[in-house]
Amino acid sequence: MDERRTVKVSKYLSKHLRHQPERIGLTLDEAGWTEIDTLIAAAAAHGFRFTRDELDQVVATNDKRRFAVEGTRIRASQGHSVEVDLGLAPATPPAYLYHGTVASNLDAIRAEGLRPMNRHAVHLSPDRETATRVGARRGRPVVLGVDAAALHADGHVFHVSANGVWLTQAVPPRYLRFAGPR
Repeated sequence: MDERRTVKVSKYLSKHLRHQPERIGLTLDEAGWTEIDTLIAAAAAHGFRFTRDELDQVVATNDKRRFAVEGTRIRASQGHSVEVDLGLAPATPPAYLYHGTVASNLDAIRAEGLRPMNRHAVHLSPDRETATRVGARRGRPVVLGVDAAALHADGHVFHVSANGVWLTQAVPPRYLRFAGPR
């Protein structure tokens, strides 16, 4: 499968496993899982055909490991705007985490901190490089440092998804380092 097709299938899976399963008549269970055969059939019924081999290739080669397969089921690893409970246990974060954004968001972030927006949690990266790639999706990236140790010590709960994305409900401005740690 060529790169364009891989990206197209990946985006389709993200849209329907994270945000709009109902658009193709798909039902996710409480943890976000659905049967792979049901997903493939629903997609085909709505004019987007892909094979199990293509799905397996997308899951295996996705650089962000956005999807998890367990037996005959698939789900998105995180980033849902639909209600799911990924069943992630609370975890102790590293001292610093990172958030990639763009300059046009900085005034709001300085005033309000990081909020989940239309998702269930704020997404944080374990390293600057990943945060830079995340920010670059929307323009020239700006990477913010997050004093995760202090945030956690002050009672904020963290979870880490299967693909290494750190999740928390919010990051107030006082925990942000706009120049990042040195």
